[in-house]
Amino acid sequence: MRLLLGTKPKMHRLDEAAVQIYEGEGREVPVTVVAENRDAMLDKWAPANMDRISEQLATRGGVLFRGFNMRSVEDFQSVVHAFSKDAMPYTQRSSPRTEVRDRIYTSTDHPADQYINMHNELSYSYKWPLRIMFACIQPSPKGGQTPIADSRKVLAALSENTRRLFLEKKIMYVRNLGGGLGLSWEEVFQTSDKTQVEKECRENAMDFEWKDNNRLQIRWIRPAIVEHPSTKELIWFNHAYFFNSANLVKELTDLVFLRDDLPFNTYLGDGSAIPPEVIEEVGAAYEGAKIIFDWKKGDVLLMDNMLMSHGRNPYEGDRKIMVAMWDPYQ
Repeated sequence: MRLLLGTKPKMHRLDEAAVQIYEGEGREVPVTVVAENRDAMLDKWAPANMDRISEQLATRGGVLFRGFNMRSVEDFQSVVHAFSKDAMPYTQRSSPRTEVRDRIYTSTDHPADQYINMHNELSYSYKWPLRIMFACIQPSPKGGQTPIADSRKVLAALSENTRRLFLEKKIMYVRNLGGGLGLSWEEVFQTSDKTQVEKECRENAMDFEWKDNNRLQIRWIRPAIVEHPSTKELIWFNHAYFFNSANLVKELTDLVFLRDDLPFNTYLGDGSAIPPEVIEEVGAAYEGAKIIFDWKKGDVLLMDNMLMSHGRNPYEGDRKIMVAMWDPYQ
């Protein structure tokens, strides 16, 4: 586990803002850009430095912008628009979120006392964002960090047997939507039209089954290890660990008698259980690659969503982290 800002800064003067750029050795940490001028606007600074930002995303997976004048959701939306005018809607949801402005969402509405396991956004889907950006409008007084981890390091930490297992068998995802546990199918698919849900399932090679009490079960198979479209590196890109029943809170599993009735679960692609020791190995790989930093008000974290996974630590008090996604890849 490594800490951000653990490296010596390099001073650069770009446009009207003097910034310090903290560059880690190799791929240990994302680059951290700290503005000295508190009036510097990130949405004005970024366009002139997009080549540098893109280069750092490809090598280190993320860039943390700190000290810029970013105080509100409206400011964050301006920053997002500086990178993309076409942010993605959050569909096929796996966690509750609130849309606070056009395609600007709360990072999650999960209870504050819960961990959110490491994952790449929408890696279980057939379409996911290549870019994801978080903004800290209000840091929590205690906890609430967003741990991040390089997907390349996670894959490299897995044994050859585990890598071969997932390359050969892939992952089967099973979700049970509705019935009072987890999300409803209406929230996941952002529609109340069953015909539209069925159409989306067929288009994405998802098997579906309508059950009693307005419940829906979906299951589908996706790769666990994929090639990054730009860097051509193989990366660990999936929700095998996040969705696995071994990582659900005990209060939830106590309510469910059958494993197939859990809100979500993961299996090997042939339908067999992922061995517990393999789940533990994946968790240890994430833990070893984690980078943790404390949010500061106004921070903006931009990541390559395939190269870098993220999670959330429990927190106390008020916390307001926004998120936006763009560059859909299929």
